Amino acid sequence: MNLNALTALDWLRHRARLRLWDHDRAWGRRGEDVAHRYLRARGYTIVARNYRTRSGSGEVDLIGWDGETLAFIEVKARRTEEFGTPDRAVDPEKQRRLLIAARDYARHADVEWEKTRFDIVSVVWSKSDGVTLIKDAFAKSAAAARGGY
Repeated sequence: MNLNALTALDWLRHRARLRLWDHDRAWGRRGEDVAHRYLRARGYTIVARNYRTRSGSGEVDLIGWDGETLAFIEVKARRTEEFGTPDRAVDPEKQRRLLIAARDYARHADVEWEKTRFDIVSVVWSKSDGVTLIKDAFAKSAAAARGGY
C-alpha cells in the first residue's frame, strides 16, 4: 500500500489526534488505521479493533476474518527501519499477551481455536510502500509454552 496515498480525511484525523493524545499513541493509531484499510483491501473482514480482556492482561489491535480463519493482528509502526523492522518488537512477552486476549475473544465469540492464527502488520512511514503483512507470524503453541494459556 502506498503510504503517500492517504486521504485528506486521514491527515485531518491524525492532526486532531496529535493535539489530543501523546505523540506515540497518535502515530500508533494512525498505523492501525492504515493496517485496517490495507487488510480490508486484501479481503479481510475486520470484526474488532483494540480488543482488551476485562482484566487488562491482554490486547489485540485488530481482529478479522481471512476466509475461514480468524486472524488476531498486531500492528507495529515505526518511522524508519533504523533499529530493525517493526515486527521485531513483537517479543515473547507481547506474544503471550496477544495469546491471552485471543483466547478470551475466541471463547466469547465461540470460534474454534484451530481456526485462528496470529498476523503482524508492519508499517514503516519512511517507505512509500511501507506496509507489510506477515501471516501466521508466530505459532500459538510457542506463545503458550512461554507462559500463555
